[in-house]
Amino acid sequence: MPLIAHAWIVAPLLLVAGALIGATGIGGVLVVPLLTTLGGIAAPQAIAASSLAFLLPALVALGPLRQRPELARRCVPLLVGALGGAVVGALVVRWLPVQVLLAGVTALVLLAGWRGLRPSAGAHAASAPLLRAAPLAALGAVVGLGSALTGTGGPVLLLPLLMLLRQPLVFAVAAAQAVQLPVAISASTVHALAGRLDWRLALMCGLLLMIGSLAGQRAARRLPVAQLQRAVAVLLLATGGWFALLILK
Repeated sequence: MPLIAHAWIVAPLLLVAGALIGATGIGGVLVVPLLTTLGGIAAPQAIAASSLAFLLPALVALGPLRQRPELARRCVPLLVGALGGAVVGALVVRWLPVQVLLAGVTALVLLAGWRGLRPSAGAHAASAPLLRAAPLAALGAVVGLGSALTGTGGPVLLLPLLMLLRQPLVFAVAAAQAVQLPVAISASTVHALAGRLDWRLALMCGLLLMIGSLAGQRAARRLPVAQLQRAVAVLLLATGGWFALLILK
């Protein structure tokens, strides 16, 4: 990976990020900080490359959805909303203060992680009414907007929101993985037209994320729902803590 400084460190960490994407839907949040802090890539280029890189693990996530038609149908309005939101986010990313958005994401992620570790969280998630198409589309638009602004792919925003809304964990994880597809398509197209997209860098990152995602997806099949719920909650808390450190720097 000659395009990235300290590639011997960044490459294995991108594989880990991909595994987290495949197992829990979260992990893409690591990509931009890895590229900027360890890889020596400027933030605009890192955000653009990560936007396209998420396309490959998103395609991996479509495999389980094809086997669960009912989940796939529920994801459609969410993905349509994310498609439009990501276009807007990629267009305005140069003008909005990312730190302000990051602070909101941090609070959301920490709250969702805390709720996920509560003893009754799993039961509440299973008994909550399913969201209808219109709220899912609106939720997708918000997630697409925020994801394009931060280069986080979508799951780190969508999964906490669905958990806070007490949606079933199986749907939440599947939707969080699938939402990467419209975000990747919309945001990377805008970045490419603006000349910010390094295609080789995006392809390298995408291949590593895809390989890791396949491994993570296999590992997740062996976990019971309750254990996966705790794993997601702990990961959300860790992610929120990391974001808080980034904000305070």
